Amino acid sequence: MGICAVRPIFLLSLPRSGSTLLQRILACHQEIATTAEPWVLLPWISPATTLVGAAEYDYHNMRAAVEDFMSHLSGGRSTYLDGVRAAASRLYQDIGGECTYFLDKTPRYHLIVDEIVETFPEARIILLWRNPLAVAASMMETWSQGKWNLHRFEIDLYQGIDNLLRAREKHGVRIFEIRFEDLVSDPEPRFHDILGYLGLEANPKIINDFSRIDVSGRMGDPTGVKNYKTLNKQAADKWTTSFSNPIRKQWARRYLEWLGEKRLHTMGYDLRSLRMTVDHIPTTFQHMTSDMARLLYLPVYRLLRRACLSVDRL
Repeated sequence: MGICAVRPIFLLSLPRSGSTLLQRILACHQEIATTAEPWVLLPWISPATTLVGAAEYDYHNMRAAVEDFMSHLSGGRSTYLDGVRAAASRLYQDIGGECTYFLDKTPRYHLIVDEIVETFPEARIILLWRNPLAVAASMMETWSQGKWNLHRFEIDLYQGIDNLLRAREKHGVRIFEIRFEDLVSDPEPRFHDILGYLGLEANPKIINDFSRIDVSGRMGDPTGVKNYKTLNKQAADKWTTSFSNPIRKQWARRYLEWLGEKRLHTMGYDLRSLRMTVDHIPTTFQHMTSDMARLLYLPVYRLLRRACLSVDRL
C-alpha cells in the first residue's frame, strides 16, 4: 500500500498535560497542519483491541461483530488495520494539503497506542509528559471548577500512565519524548530538537507566534488557548494550590506511592522531591465539605460504572 503524501504526527499524552500548547506551537510551522482533537481512530481501531467500552449501539457486540468480519478478510486483523490506515490517511491528506505532516492530538489515544504504532509505520510520535499531580490538578480546575472529580479520570491517571510507559518501552526508538516543564522553561532548544526529529527546518519564530493559532473544538482545550499567550515556567508550579486541604494531600501521597520511583523516574520526575513538595504545601480547608461528599459517593459511582459495563457485555 502506498504511503500518503501527508505523514501523521501523533502527539500522545494524558489529558491536561499541555498537549494543546505544544500542538499550537508546532502548528505555527508551515509544514504542519492540525485541527482540534480528531478522536477518529478510536472507533476504528478499538474493535481490533481488547478495549471494552460502552455505547448506545452496544460496544461489546459491535467488537464481536468486527472480530468476525476481520476473520473473513484475506489478511485478517492486518488487512483491517491497513484499511483503517488508508481511510485515516485520506482524511489527514484532505486537511493537510501540501503540508508535510498532519498532527493528530487526541489524548485518549493512549488506549490504542500500540495499534497506532503498528498501523502507521511512517508516523512520527511525540510523547509529552507532565508531573502527574499537575495533570490531576488541571483536571479539577478545568472540568470541575476546582472541585473533586478525579474518579472520572482514573482511566487516564492510572491506565493511561501504564499504557504510555509500555509504549515507550516497546517503541522507544520511534518516539520523541519531552516534558511540559522543559517546554515552558527552556523552549528554544526543545523545539529545535523536535523539528530535527521531524526533519523540518528550525524556525525560532514559532515559539512566539503560537498565540495566533486557533485549534478550538468541542473536544479541544477549553482553557489553555485563553491562558497561554506566552510560555511561562510558573505554569509548571500552579498545581500545588489545588492540593492544599488534608483530603487532597492524602490522595496525592497515595497516588505518588502507586506511581512509585520507577514510573516517575522513567517519566523524568523524582518521587522524593514530589513527596516533599506535597508535605510543604500550606494546609487550607478549601473544598473540604464538597470533597468529603464526593468521596462518600465514590463507591456508588464505581458500582454504577461496573453495572453499565456489565450490561454492555450482555
